[in-house]
Amino acid sequence: MYEVLKEFVRPELLVLVPVLYLLGMALKKSAAPDRCIPWVLGGAGVVLALLYVAATCEAYGWQSILLGMFTAVVQGVLCAGASVYVNQVVKQAGKKE
Repeated sequence: MYEVLKEFVRPELLVLVPVLYLLGMALKKSAAPDRCIPWVLGGAGVVLALLYVAATCEAYGWQSILLGMFTAVVQGVLCAGASVYVNQVVKQAGKKE
């Protein structure tokens, strides 16, 4: 799994996976409905990735702005998906069959 993440997720954004995992664990312990947690994680991942891309990217035209937005959405969704995947791996590893 780590090799797949390294291939598709920017290395500097891999830190979002544990951050989103911890956010998901906090939401799980809160009153938030379980069905909303993946959506919140996806939104948070996109926003955090957008902040990083905006801070490190040079915007010199509308095409670079659109590329930055696209990159942020894709990277945020991939990091959120990876955090949900990690959660499921941990949960399934703890089950006894």
